[in-house]
Amino acid sequence: MMDVSTASDFRQAMEFERNRKGPPDGFPALPDIPGARYTDPEFLALEREQMWRRAWLYAGHADQLAEPGSWFLTRNPGSPILVVRGLDGAIRAFYNTCQHRGAPLVAEASGEARGFVCPYHGWSYTLEGKLVAVRDKRDFVDLDFTCRSLVSVRCESIGNLIFINEDAGAEPLADHIGPMAEEFRQYQFGALRLVDSRSYEVGCNVKVLLDAFLEVYHIKSIHEKTVDRFLDHRGMVITLWPNGHSRMITPNSRPDWKDPGTIGMPRIETVTEVPANNNVSYLIYPNFVMPPSDTGVPLLQFWPVTDTTCRVVSTWIGPDYDPAAANPLWDTRIKNWERILYEDLQFAPQIQESLQSRGFQGMPLNYQERRIYHWHAELDRRIGINRLPAGTAVKQVLGDFVDA
Repeated sequence: MMDVSTASDFRQAMEFERNRKGPPDGFPALPDIPGARYTDPEFLALEREQMWRRAWLYAGHADQLAEPGSWFLTRNPGSPILVVRGLDGAIRAFYNTCQHRGAPLVAEASGEARGFVCPYHGWSYTLEGKLVAVRDKRDFVDLDFTCRSLVSVRCESIGNLIFINEDAGAEPLADHIGPMAEEFRQYQFGALRLVDSRSYEVGCNVKVLLDAFLEVYHIKSIHEKTVDRFLDHRGMVITLWPNGHSRMITPNSRPDWKDPGTIGMPRIETVTEVPANNNVSYLIYPNFVMPPSDTGVPLLQFWPVTDTTCRVVSTWIGPDYDPAAANPLWDTRIKNWERILYEDLQFAPQIQESLQSRGFQGMPLNYQERRIYHWHAELDRRIGINRLPAGTAVKQVLGDFVDA
């Protein structure tokens, strides 16, 4: 392992990676990732309940809650969750579930309100989730309003980025992401505006696409006419962190290369040399992939919909963005980004078809693909090693290559 906290550290690490003749001394042979992890119903049910429903997941951007009383509804985590800005300015999250007979409080994707009234029987709640009025209260015996508040969901932010977690006992978000919390300060997430967000429905298990965004081993095949033209995948430097998080820094093929699509765009002046001049990609486990730059930050989220389908959400945030003004530079940049994204999505349904066949037994991963192994090893730890169905576990072999 090598510290890449400074530009000189990164250049040294990059040269090591570019010139090595094999994996570094002591790197283990990675056992195959069992194919059943992508198809076995019992394993996938454990994954949903023990990992997805207990993870910090991106919900949205503070610009979606511009005023007190603003709210939006997200179903991406698998449960309908209402994210609200209260009259006090605080952002909170609740299940979109009336405490009378379970009806949804809202049906639209977003809106503004002074409170919430269940459309079924008229129970009323404040923006803080407190029950304040019940129709025909006289007919209820000993109804304690204080015990009937909306069920809250953990809700914390990194600047303007809102995360939720259905596990009430989860570690605080800032502690959970470890060293990334300090690195993220340079991007000024509290000042970046919401530029664009769009989603794509894809016919594959969510891990098929997550795997693809944790490595650059594929770029010479899939991105031959795009990304491969300006990235040097052989100099790529990886850092594995606890809790399944990781970072990948891929140097530009030419040190002086700049994305022509960013020329003339406002810059985040505090972004340091390495992310400004190379391709950095963070993973906040399990599904938040972020390759930031000094002119804007794409936020990719990968969501399981069913065992064989997923949703990819691509969101952009940037400095000094005015949604009311024409933004031709942003229009071009997002179009170019979407072209690259489609290259990654194009084969996913065919891969899903293939991995459901008897021909898919497991995956032998190489040193370049160790972020994938790290992701799967963390999944087993979150599920619980002793709960895993027979033949689905991965061996915990990367401990010496995880930065404490």
